Amino acid sequence: MKLTIKKDILLDALNKVSKAISTKNLIPVLAGIKFELKKKKLVLTASDNDITIQTIINITDDNDIQVEEEGSIIVQGKYMLDIVRKLPDPYINIEVVDELKILIYTENSEFNLNGINEEEYPNINLEESKKKVIINNKIFKNIVSQTAFAASNEETKPVLTGINFNIVGDILECNSTDSYRLARKVIKLENSCEENYNIVIPSHNIIEFSRILDDDEEENIEMHISGNKMLFIYKNLKFQSRLINGTYPNTSNLIPNDDFLVITTSLTSLYNVIDRASIFTSDKEKNTVTLETSGNLLTLKSSSQEIGRVEEKMEITKNNEEDIRISFSAKYMMEALKSFSTETVEIHFVGEVKPILVKSSEEETLTQLVLPIRTY
Repeated sequence: MKLTIKKDILLDALNKVSKAISTKNLIPVLAGIKFELKKKKLVLTASDNDITIQTIINITDDNDIQVEEEGSIIVQGKYMLDIVRKLPDPYINIEVVDELKILIYTENSEFNLNGINEEEYPNINLEESKKKVIINNKIFKNIVSQTAFAASNEETKPVLTGINFNIVGDILECNSTDSYRLARKVIKLENSCEENYNIVIPSHNIIEFSRILDDDEEENIEMHISGNKMLFIYKNLKFQSRLINGTYPNTSNLIPNDDFLVITTSLTSLYNVIDRASIFTSDKEKNTVTLETSGNLLTLKSSSQEIGRVEEKMEITKNNEEDIRISFSAKYMMEALKSFSTETVEIHFVGEVKPILVKSSEEETLTQLVLPIRTY
């Protein structure tokens, strides 16, 4: 294998696939990146058995890549990325010598890196299904940013560490919950799906994929679901994740249908008031703050025996003359509010010990739910 490649192109590809390299992996070859060089393309693949990322660099006539000899080899991922990142030259030469030695050189620099035989690399099947689901790139990134934060970090309940994708016809419903809160996003797909799907994707995997995506609002993502894997295809990138086994809880019955009281207010103002009111709280107390309404005035309070107490007030609009006193986690409520990109927000109260719903008439596809905390 021998080629000359523009540094920026190679670095971009390495940055993407290196997200699938695990430093903790017990299989040494999985710390590597597989290089496959053909006349018309350079394929880079990395996997840690949990996720697999593959990117294709197509070779054209613009001299960004010049191929002298085809071939393939496994390169130690961390070192390859460090070398390419730190080399100052615009073009880099890569050559395999003595079968398992990789020579990386420019005019003034030379690195000799030990490679691994490609035959040691596991057989990776990035199989596309015949029935794919298509979703817009921007919409997909919004789904992840508005739901993934609510997934659980507790491995004792594996199914709650993922995001639930429930697809029926042309409706995609995404849910994530850690039992104390729920994030739900419901969108209409451009095309109806032939099959219904109800799957759970590990939240940290889908977050990694979302980070790789650019901001191209015109592009679509293909989702291929087969067996216990989900394959995403975006431009020249393939990202495959395992799915979590198990049945995701039915979260629909958590969302109350009746409102006792609805308050409407500025999202930014409410967020800032909760943020200030939570200064004297701690994780130990679940960042608990207490909300009270009196007429068109909302009061937020928190206190700590060791530190002191704080009280914040702001004006609100209510849908009736009812008042409420309720406590909740400031952290959870702030994360719920942060998922909205609207100017105003509606807080729906059902009762002092019932779930709190966060919605916005400007963004009806998104619902956040936060459970109250008993303080007596």
